[in-house]
Amino acid sequence: MPSSRVLLLVGHGTISNVDDIPEFLRRIRRGRPASAELVEEIRRRYTHIGRSPLLDTTNAVAAALAGRLGFDARVAMRFWHPFIEDVARELVRDGVREVCILPVAPFSVSVYADVVAEAIARASESPDVAPRLLRVPPFGSHPALISAHAENIRRVLSKYDREHTELVLSAHSLPTRVIAAGDDYQREFEASAHLVEAALGVTARIAYQSQGADGGDWLGPRLDDTIRAVSDAGKKRVVVAPVGFLADHVETLYDLDVEAAEQARSLGLQFDRVPALNDAPLLLDALEAVARNALA
Repeated sequence: MPSSRVLLLVGHGTISNVDDIPEFLRRIRRGRPASAELVEEIRRRYTHIGRSPLLDTTNAVAAALAGRLGFDARVAMRFWHPFIEDVARELVRDGVREVCILPVAPFSVSVYADVVAEAIARASESPDVAPRLLRVPPFGSHPALISAHAENIRRVLSKYDREHTELVLSAHSLPTRVIAAGDDYQREFEASAHLVEAALGVTARIAYQSQGADGGDWLGPRLDDTIRAVSDAGKKRVVVAPVGFLADHVETLYDLDVEAAEQARSLGLQFDRVPALNDAPLLLDALEAVARNALA
């Protein structure tokens, strides 16, 4: 029997077949086709890492949270299957009466929740049949998430001499025009990063990675510039913790494990990378707490 309440995990999306890259990029670029050069570069990155585990990880998180909460949890993605639009129609068709929207992007909660709300409205013949929507607030600074990041980072930092090791906390960059238009992403990420620093009792550098290919101004400092600054400061090792990502994806598995690692080695730095939280129990604790607060 369909559940009357559903937890909906919402993310960016990823492809499982490299032949889908042109259409995937077209959707991300709001209908603008990508150049052949960009398509080939993204194909090269996906081929190098084998495949992105993002959807598998999100499905695992959803299953674990469903078990903890005692009701159904589903997954929807913004730019690829399972599309938000398709999942919204399923929720309405199944007669779900309440949907708790939990984006797996803690600094962009409102962006994803708005897309879900619009899709639910389109899928519903009238407001009377539309499920009630519960939105979680931005949760990048939630104490349970900060503790999860800090513990995850501590496991890596504890292996090294702190005097010669520099910690970098990274997040995906965004065009500065988005921030200028009122998006709170930068403020929320940097607030979270400072809380992680405090929890660890260390000073870290903050950097933005994975800038887009369309040019224009993007949030900085850039990760490559930051790694160069670590080298210039005379450190022997750089540890990058991608606290802006809850799950490993091409931005961590290629942009960090390949590109950033190669740059560090070329500068004579040892490189280590903190894994994303993925489906670790500490992350599940945090997401469960965020969901329960919204449901209270």
